[in-house]
Amino acid sequence: MRVLCIIPARYASTRLPGKPLKDIHGLPMICRVYDRAVQAKRVEKVIVATDDERILQAVEAHGGSAMMTAKDHPTGTDRLAEVAEAFPEMDLIINVQGDEPLIAPELIDELAEAFDAEKSLKMATVMTEMKDEEEQRNPNNVKVVTDLQGFALYFSRSLLPYPRKAGAANVYKHIGIYAYQRDFLLDYAKMEPTPLETSESLEQLRALEHGYRIRVIRTDHRFVGVDTEEDLRLVNEIYGKMEGAASV
Repeated sequence: MRVLCIIPARYASTRLPGKPLKDIHGLPMICRVYDRAVQAKRVEKVIVATDDERILQAVEAHGGSAMMTAKDHPTGTDRLAEVAEAFPEMDLIINVQGDEPLIAPELIDELAEAFDAEKSLKMATVMTEMKDEEEQRNPNNVKVVTDLQGFALYFSRSLLPYPRKAGAANVYKHIGIYAYQRDFLLDYAKMEPTPLETSESLEQLRALEHGYRIRVIRTDHRFVGVDTEEDLRLVNEIYGKMEGAASV
């Protein structure tokens, strides 16, 4: 399968304006994400999808590929679909969030491999176990529960599942990286928003509410998505240690 990785990057951010251009150990964050994505072996092409010339210029100055998209897209899925529309030769679209500068390239490959094994699969995403109780109850951490075959049953900002019997089931955090069959993505972006999607403000619920199955891959990788200045400081520290170790 031919795989296109798209990294949506908007300049506007409620909690961290200009987030894609924030410095991470000498490079804009969006360039850090791009550099991780191009290391994935299954990806043929990586493109940053943006609504801001400053982000476009930063990526291109770094030697990367970027594409301007409409400013009025209501969701990230719509921005993704605009770029996917321009690449009819691609079979699989992988969406890596522009605020995940620690995304593991091998995880991108794992998502692509899920479609090798299941030809009828339309959509896949990732989860990792959460053990800290404060993290579990934080509504910014989206939780996911799956069936016994590894397909999503539900995503929520609430604690999920409710621990009526402690230890009976683990709590998993949803990692916002997605893979779609290209044709499904284009159809998905045209679907009307659904009640649960609107209530939770989680786009992936639209697929479930319309009756589609989402494969959820479990990973032990730990990620630090950048939503706040504190997150940014932490990621800078991590990169500092990583690059310091590499120079030894």
